[in-house]
Amino acid sequence: MPHTRPRNPSPIPIPEVTWDSGLKEMNETWKGGIACLGVAVFFVMTIGIIYWQVVDQPSKNWILKGSASGLLWERKARSLILQTLKEEKTVLEIHMRSFPDVDVPFLKDLCWLNKTEFCSTWEAMADLTISLGPSFASSTECYGIHWRPLHCQVKLKDCFSMLNISWYGGATASNQHWPLNSVDIKSQPFIISNLTQNPRAFGSVLERYFLGSTGVTVIIASDIPLSVSVERNKQFCLESPLGADMVPLQYTVCVSPNITSAHQRVGSRLSGQQRQLPETDLLGLPVWRYHGAADSAAKMERGLRSFSNRLQRHLVEGLISLSEHSTALLRNMDNTDLPVVRRKRLHTLRPDVDYSLIKSLKLAIALSPYTSINSHLFQRSLQEGKEDFWLSHHSELSGYTVPLLTRWKGQFSARLNVTNQAAVVWYMDQAKLLKQQLGAEYVAFEGGEGNLFMEQAIPPPPELRGDTYAYTLALMAATLGNTSISAATRASHLPLFHQMNPRQSDWSYAGLKGIIPSVLHYSLLGYNFFIPDAIGGTLASEFLTDEELYIRWLQIVTFLPVMSFCTPPWVCCDDWVLVAPITEQGQSQRDIYLPGEGQKWMDTNTAEVFDGGTFIRNYSVTIVDVPVFIMIS
Repeated sequence: MPHTRPRNPSPIPIPEVTWDSGLKEMNETWKGGIACLGVAVFFVMTIGIIYWQVVDQPSKNWILKGSASGLLWERKARSLILQTLKEEKTVLEIHMRSFPDVDVPFLKDLCWLNKTEFCSTWEAMADLTISLGPSFASSTECYGIHWRPLHCQVKLKDCFSMLNISWYGGATASNQHWPLNSVDIKSQPFIISNLTQNPRAFGSVLERYFLGSTGVTVIIASDIPLSVSVERNKQFCLESPLGADMVPLQYTVCVSPNITSAHQRVGSRLSGQQRQLPETDLLGLPVWRYHGAADSAAKMERGLRSFSNRLQRHLVEGLISLSEHSTALLRNMDNTDLPVVRRKRLHTLRPDVDYSLIKSLKLAIALSPYTSINSHLFQRSLQEGKEDFWLSHHSELSGYTVPLLTRWKGQFSARLNVTNQAAVVWYMDQAKLLKQQLGAEYVAFEGGEGNLFMEQAIPPPPELRGDTYAYTLALMAATLGNTSISAATRASHLPLFHQMNPRQSDWSYAGLKGIIPSVLHYSLLGYNFFIPDAIGGTLASEFLTDEELYIRWLQIVTFLPVMSFCTPPWVCCDDWVLVAPITEQGQSQRDIYLPGEGQKWMDTNTAEVFDGGTFIRNYSVTIVDVPVFIMIS
């Protein structure tokens, strides 16, 4: 029977199959390819960035701009360059010498949204902030530069190039030059030191202000410890000390159109206070330094009268200046008690001295904040528990205070604690009383130099950091009137005369050749009322006998505010020198003595010839004349 198939057979179910067309393998392949491509692109980008940073990046990049100037980063030299925008003139180059000499491609600005501030971190060692600050005048722009160390082993150091720029200001030096490019000073704390003891240190007038010939100024923050060095004709550098305090380095750089406007707008405002002028009578008085040997007040009194008579015989007036030792002989320090209250301030003067004769002289006495540890004054202070009248160090372990000792004028001495108000009141009472009793017209304050704590490697208290002692002593001196000081900082506004550094008796920059640079330096820093060192210098132990040096020195000092003599003219060169200044207000004539009997002198104003050993009576000296006589035979 034939087989027949049903017409509508039931559909046979088709088994479910998972279709795999190779898409999964294709996705994995593409993913791998894309990943490889990404790695390649990243590698190429990295190479490109590195190439741009190291090879193709410009050597200079602007990091901050003002309206007339801006700061660039010079990556190869690791320097900040201050440049004018219009002329593209470089006015200052600051070399960053804080860190190892490695290439730093660029400084990343972390304050990129702030158009007046630049912030960066230098290799996790220090933070740098540069701010475009307020200007002193419309044509002057200032940049505040602030380094902050990130750990205690970082010493911050910025150096200011001397290439194509002359620098002025800072501190006086024993070998004074003008400008300071020719000075060479090793790195040391930027404080006033005694140049007699340390000729390579910084001298009697110091300001944290430097003026550049391109119209740029640098003002360093006054409240931070700082070291300064000068490399001759290369650079001067500012450094912060190492230590747990992590001291920052902070200063302000300003740029003006020229050096004159820079100093007028920045340098002339250093003190920030109104100027007070001192009494100017001293400008008309030659100062005669008295160094007569004496071991008692009685001998001192006789020596002074003899010296005064000698001056009168030569028709010379002036101020007789006493040394600190001579001043001490005229007062009885051994019987002076430290007062618990103000009722015990008076001295008991030596009875064997006729002080009425001394009062008739024009005297300048010398005082200092030091006292010998062998004096009754010092011993009595310890007995009365007044150790804090002197600069002292407090021992935490033992619980008592020990006065710090130093050498002053050849003796171990203690120094007045100017932060102790009771000690200051006592000291000033002593000074005022002595001035009154001796009839002294002027007081010379010595011994403001140096920081006793730093000298003994003891951290100073905050109120006596840096040159605060010298500034405080100047404030004290200003209250006496008719006073000079030997050390000054931030004190140009006070009514004081300033005693210039002692000089050597030679022709070097430490002697005669350094006088004019010193005068310019003092004047630049605002100390216009100064007393030059005595004619011929005072560092020598004997009178000057070099006639040529004496005459040249005298010729220079004639045109300075005050003439000071240590070697009298009759000792050095009686046949060569005439000293006859006008010392009375409104006076237009005076008698002049011409030394050297048998000699001939010619008046350089009239060519008239006079005999030596005679007087010229009522010689006319107008306000514009300087009487000068030359020995012609």
